[in-house]
Amino acid sequence: MKDNVKGGALTEVTFFILLSLYTPRHGYAVMQFVEEKTGGRLTLGAGTLYGAITTLQDKGWIEPCGGDEGRRKEYVITSTGKEVVNKELARLERLTQVAGEIVGR
Repeated sequence: MKDNVKGGALTEVTFFILLSLYTPRHGYAVMQFVEEKTGGRLTLGAGTLYGAITTLQDKGWIEPCGGDEGRRKEYVITSTGKEVVNKELARLERLTQVAGEIVGR
């Protein structure tokens, strides 16, 4: 994943994975969330998702939650992950504000 925390820019996939984990979810539910919220524009394969989950855990942005009941492990966003989302949201809002001023919206 090529997310630039210092610059505040996240990949769109990372942004949506983090958003999906404001509610604890297992991997398949994350894939469904991303596809639904993007109107099918983004779809995640299992390999891509689980690689991203590992990376996001390593960064401390998400963590496993709940017990080890059943096969499906659930994840949830951490407070650090929420800070990252809020920075990205502010960056996107500023980007659209500047673009709107330029194109006259």
